[in-house]
Amino acid sequence: MQIPELSLVVLVGPSGSGKSTFAQRHFKASEIVSSDALRAVVSDNESDQNATNDAFDLLFFIIRKRLKNGLLTVVDATNVHHEDRLKLTNLAREYHVLPIAIIFRIHESVCIARHQLRQDRPFGNNVIANQISALRRSTRWIKEEGFRQIVNFQSEAEVNAVESIERERLWNNRKFDHGPFDIIGDVHGCFDELLMLLEKLDYTIQNATDFPKITAPEGRKAVFLGDLVDRGPKSPEVVRLVMQMCADEQALCVPGNHDMKFLRLLQGRNVQLTHGLELTKAQMETYPAEFHEQVKLFLDDLVSHYVLDDGKLVVAHAGLREEMQGRGSGAVREFCYYGESTGEIDEFGLPVRYNWAAEYRGRAAVVYGHTPVPTAQWYNNTIDIDTGCVFGGALTALRYPERQLVSVPALKEHSVPKRPLHIPAPNINQQAAFDDVPDISDFLTKMRVELSDGTPIVIREENTIAAMEVMSRFAINPKWLIYLPPTMSPSETSHLEGYLEHPAEAFAYFREQGVQQVICEEKHMGSRAVVIVAKDEAAVLQRFGIKDEGIGVVYTRTGRSFFNEKDLEQRFLQQLKEALDKMGFWDTFQTNWVCLDCELLPWSAKALTLLQQQYAAVGSAARFAAREVRSVLQSNQNPNIDLSAMEVIYAEKQQLAEDFTAAYRRYCWPVSGLEYYRLAPFHILATEGAVHTDKDHRWHMEQIHALCAMDHSLLLATPYHIVQVNDDAACAEITAWWEQITAQGGEGMVVKSLDFVPVTTDGSSKRIQPMVKCRGREYLRIIYGPEYTLPENLERLRQRGLGAKRNLAWREFQLGVEGLRRFVANEPLRKWHECVFAVLALESEVVDPRL
Repeated sequence: MQIPELSLVVLVGPSGSGKSTFAQRHFKASEIVSSDALRAVVSDNESDQNATNDAFDLLFFIIRKRLKNGLLTVVDATNVHHEDRLKLTNLAREYHVLPIAIIFRIHESVCIARHQLRQDRPFGNNVIANQISALRRSTRWIKEEGFRQIVNFQSEAEVNAVESIERERLWNNRKFDHGPFDIIGDVHGCFDELLMLLEKLDYTIQNATDFPKITAPEGRKAVFLGDLVDRGPKSPEVVRLVMQMCADEQALCVPGNHDMKFLRLLQGRNVQLTHGLELTKAQMETYPAEFHEQVKLFLDDLVSHYVLDDGKLVVAHAGLREEMQGRGSGAVREFCYYGESTGEIDEFGLPVRYNWAAEYRGRAAVVYGHTPVPTAQWYNNTIDIDTGCVFGGALTALRYPERQLVSVPALKEHSVPKRPLHIPAPNINQQAAFDDVPDISDFLTKMRVELSDGTPIVIREENTIAAMEVMSRFAINPKWLIYLPPTMSPSETSHLEGYLEHPAEAFAYFREQGVQQVICEEKHMGSRAVVIVAKDEAAVLQRFGIKDEGIGVVYTRTGRSFFNEKDLEQRFLQQLKEALDKMGFWDTFQTNWVCLDCELLPWSAKALTLLQQQYAAVGSAARFAAREVRSVLQSNQNPNIDLSAMEVIYAEKQQLAEDFTAAYRRYCWPVSGLEYYRLAPFHILATEGAVHTDKDHRWHMEQIHALCAMDHSLLLATPYHIVQVNDDAACAEITAWWEQITAQGGEGMVVKSLDFVPVTTDGSSKRIQPMVKCRGREYLRIIYGPEYTLPENLERLRQRGLGAKRNLAWREFQLGVEGLRRFVANEPLRKWHECVFAVLALESEVVDPRL
């Protein structure tokens, strides 16, 4: 017995006819929705008829959820009445799945005999007789109820003869086909342009002057989005070429609305010769009847849409909503051919299309055509690649999975469009590859963010609420927020006398994790800043969808604007852009924007309030208290009381307070203009088409040093050293360097695996910290207070735990990289904002802020 892989199987028959036994034999327990079982769920008694209404409420709820999620579902109930089956076929229609009826017409005596063996059934034999009678009456016209397939079992022998049920793959299910693909938009008879495009895509073309023979590059396959015919000069040649490529397994094709109308003409049906069909008909008259039959069979065999690459890609002529993907129904086919109309007509006499893509939230990328657009652009993980070749535009292909657009210009305007090509269709937002604003409903709940490798990161609801408060009240324009930097864990606690952190522990950590090479970068005492700068404002509008906000932005690690004055920010960015211009950065990286991870100095530029309210107050109070106590001690005139020991203690406390004040003052200076700022970049995070986490840190430092050489007044090149952690001499040399820079007032250093994303020698997937910080003795005085180096305090601080901090740092790092990857891949704002928002939410987790 065969049934479609996605269907609603309705078992029909009286009690005792063997429905439940049959279901349990041939279907998984999770696939069966049983009315008896649900009576037990709601009443603890599956025979309690008073619980029937509640049980069926639950039954329909479960069926809806399963069909929504694309799961085969078996309904185990009597279903002997027409109205009961009608509810189920309506559900199948609503969720675009195929309804199957399996009818058990088992003799009444068999059903009664089975019923009498069950002591838990309180109803009499007359109930079964009534059910059989209802079954006979209601199934006379069951073929009109909308079932795609009806199976009739007339006896126990027929039921038992079914050894297995084979699930047939739906025609649109090509999830096994991973490509790569070259998806080609509406051709409309533009045969010469199609050959030009295939040649540009590196397809081999033989016999170009006669009948071309096309061979795809090894491993690739073309996918045609329909509308092969009408309006253009060579529709039969296009169809013949596509037919041959499909026959040779060099291509797939889905039908367009013009192709289906052409099919009806070939079938001899009455159609109006409009919208270019009259031209196709005239062109076909020069071809023999045999070719007409071949075209008719080819078009009739086309499938409305395909689901490809494990469900990651959907191709359909006019696009497809998420709930219709991989389904089979008349409504699905209509949507694939025409999209969805609002019922209105625009000023050009064309139907206004409903903007389904604006609401799309599906995992699969949807590539479609049908409505000509001036430029193909990603929008909510969908893209319309019909760029109006027949109207004088271009013929466009999308390379998948590369997401690269390849086009050739039309040789001429073959047909005059009703709507000029440069005017976008109403409600089709192809002018932007981004959402307008995040949807609050996506974030005010427990979040589960799945990384590219399938690793889930879960964010608690209380953290998301805290993040929403910060983002909604204080953050910059959300379209800028493509990345938030992660927190960083310190190295293991040192047990060397007088030290809380020391390079020895940092090197030991990476050595133990199997990382052989690290890079040690001097840590600047400033404020973490993400800098986005573009070549010009046109690039900002094109890539970020932001207008009249300058050439970029500088924001903090919590998404707030770094500069209070917009003019100062833009002058800062203009100076940075000039350095990028001078370096030739835009041509080298083939980009018109860049995102940099940086430290912005001085610390006081952003932390002035913190300095005044916390550090200055602590330092002043500590110095005053120690001075006053010493004054009292020194005024002692009683020779019988020896206060010299206390005098030594408080002299030390006073000196520690002085050291505390001196420590934070090293990182502060007045800022009254642009010339007082210094920017120390350390990561080139992303440019157009590339996330640079695939390069090691040596590459990042080399590129950044070249950039910093273009402007020494603004840019600060970070000193760095590359170290083999198993080389004791090299580690000792870097330790001496660290001691030198910290003795001179430097904060310390950051030790990173040389690979941006750490990789162990054995290739294992450990949760390795990508970087750890190792801060100097005096800098830690700012963090832990003036007297932290006193032995009793240092011993207590050495009990600090790093587990929570390290877990937090690892998760935030992974989310940051994932968010950049999604942005660069042109995924919708909500997808990369999911990662940005998650980083911000994790910052509200309870972790010692001093770590």
